[in-house]
Amino acid sequence: MTADGVYVYAIIRAGRRLPPGARGVGSPERSLRALRRGRIAAVVSDAPSDLRARRRDLLAHQELLLLLSEQGAVLPMRFGMVAGDETAVHGQLATREAEYVGALEHLSGGVEFNIKALPAQDALAALVAEDKKVRRLRDELRRHPGYEASIRLGEAVAAGLRRRAAEAGQRALSELTPKARAVTFGPEVRGCVLNASFLVDRGASEDFRGVAERIARTSRDRMELRLSGPLPCYSFVPAEGAAVRAQGA
Repeated sequence: MTADGVYVYAIIRAGRRLPPGARGVGSPERSLRALRRGRIAAVVSDAPSDLRARRRDLLAHQELLLLLSEQGAVLPMRFGMVAGDETAVHGQLATREAEYVGALEHLSGGVEFNIKALPAQDALAALVAEDKKVRRLRDELRRHPGYEASIRLGEAVAAGLRRRAAEAGQRALSELTPKARAVTFGPEVRGCVLNASFLVDRGASEDFRGVAERIARTSRDRMELRLSGPLPCYSFVPAEGAAVRAQGA
């Protein structure tokens, strides 16, 4: 895949200095600049001609956003957001200035945590002890082994593990939601029963992490809870407009 134009990393308040020594994606790494419009600015660089979701570039993008978020509120763009030229970026900023300013105010002092809940893979014994249907199908298979009986038992086990994980995930959601400013749900992820992101005050991030880790420990017979964060607040950014297009990723 090739890319032309301007690579957009983030939107910040106008007048902020870029982190010293920070560089953009590409090889060689592209120089960063801020395109200002009114009260906001876009952090951009020239777009590499061979833009791809390489590990090197993904890390460069992420590390820049983390540096920016340490200095103040940031509206992070996901990897691979490219505008046709600087005029398109200025137009986008002008059109949505008030919206972006409001979003920056909302995200000020915040970080994102994401949790994904999956069925526990070593919970078969607990499921059998709890689920009468699974026990009945297991006993039937022992008395009358066969392909169809094995399929019925396998389906019941998968459904039971998923149900138990979903119940535990909802309890985790209920406990973590009051500790966040906002919660949003991500797209369906294969194998997951819950994919949720939380906007958390930076000063409360260790407390949030501690609670999530405790839930993961106490619920491991029902679900595997995966925690990511603190992250730039990707999930709480207004949807990008038509002036910016996704390239790669």
